[in-house]
Amino acid sequence: MTPSSPFSQVYASLLASLTFYTTLPFHHLGTPNFHRIARFAPIVGLILGFLLASLNYSLQALGFSPWVRATLGVTLWVGLTGGLHLDGAMDSADGLAVTDPDRRLAVMADSVTGAFGAMVAALILLLKTIAWAECSPNLLWTLPLVAGWGRWAQVLSIDRYPYLKAEGKGAFHKQEFQGPADSLLGPIVLLSLTAIAVAIGGLSLNAAIGLSLGGLILAGVTGAWFNQRLGGHTGDTYGAVVEWTEALLLSLLTVF
Repeated sequence: MTPSSPFSQVYASLLASLTFYTTLPFHHLGTPNFHRIARFAPIVGLILGFLLASLNYSLQALGFSPWVRATLGVTLWVGLTGGLHLDGAMDSADGLAVTDPDRRLAVMADSVTGAFGAMVAALILLLKTIAWAECSPNLLWTLPLVAGWGRWAQVLSIDRYPYLKAEGKGAFHKQEFQGPADSLLGPIVLLSLTAIAVAIGGLSLNAAIGLSLGGLILAGVTGAWFNQRLGGHTGDTYGAVVEWTEALLLSLLTVF
C-alpha cells in the first residue's frame, strides 16, 4: 500500500474523523487527513456506540443496576466526545433564546453558558439516561445505531443547508463536503448493520423499523428546525442536531 493509495487516503480521513469527534488517542495509529471527515461521522458514532454498549454489559456482569449503568454510560458518552456536541446544543439554546435575530450568532459564539443552555444540557442528559435505563436489554445494537443516526443528522445538515459563518469549527466541513456521495455513506452503513442485526436476532423487526425510520425522520426534522430558526447552520447547531437526534431517537426506542 503506497501513501497515496485510495485505501490509505480513506484510512487517514477516517482516522482524522475519529480524532476530531472523540477524545480517544486514535492519532497514534497514523497520520490523519482532515479532508472530508464529516462523511465518516456516522461510523464514528457506531464505534462510540459499541464502546458504550460494552461498558453497559461489563457493568451489568458486575451487578450494577440499570440506572447506575445508564448514569455512568451517559457520563462516558459525554467524555468520549469531549462534550463537543453537547456544548453546541448549549450554545445553540442560548442563541435561540435571544429575541433579536441579529444577535443570535454573537451569543452562540460567547463561551459563557446561559440559563437556557444549562437547561437544555440537563434535559438532553436526563432524556438519554432515562431512555438508556429503559432500553437496557437491547443496547448492544441500539446504542451504536442511535449514535450513528445522530451523526448522520449532522451530515445531512451540512449537505442541505448554508453555513452561516466564514470561520469556525464547522466551516471546513461545509467547504469540503461532496454530496451526495458523502451524505449517502452513513445511511448505507447504518441500514446494512440494522439488517444484519435483524438477521442474527439482535434486533426485532419492529425495533429495526423504528430505528431506521426514526433516524431518517429525526435527522431531517432537527436539521430543518434549526435552519428554519437561523436561516442556516453553524458548528454549534451541528452539535445540537447530533444531541437532539440521539436523545429523541433513544427515547423513541423505549416503546419497542
